[in-house]
Amino acid sequence: VQLVESGGGLVQAGGSLRLSCAFSGFTHDDYSVGWFRQAPGKEREGVSCISSTSGITYIADSVKGRFTISRDNNKNMVYLQMNKLKPEDTADYYCNTVPLRDDYWGQGTRVTVSS
Repeated sequence: VQLVESGGGLVQAGGSLRLSCAFSGFTHDDYSVGWFRQAPGKEREGVSCISSTSGITYIADSVKGRFTISRDNNKNMVYLQMNKLKPEDTADYYCNTVPLRDDYWGQGTRVTVSS
């Protein structure tokens, strides 16, 4: 199983980014997939989660109304559309299956939001 994140970058506050998570090694109906983030000096936290049938099962209060998770099972992709970004969204973003598997963590993709 492999999950590979991409799409991060440097953006000004108020801007948008779309993160992508390419997964392989499991079929789309096996797992829910979640996005997680870890800001400098902080613990990793859950951002949003989507079920195998594209039902959104979780979204953190801190990103509600700004971030949208989606999934394309035909392409084995999960996306995180991030709008109205804030400096406090600066973090390394990761995707993983839900339930989490420690051996599925990838390199992540860094998002930096400047004020």
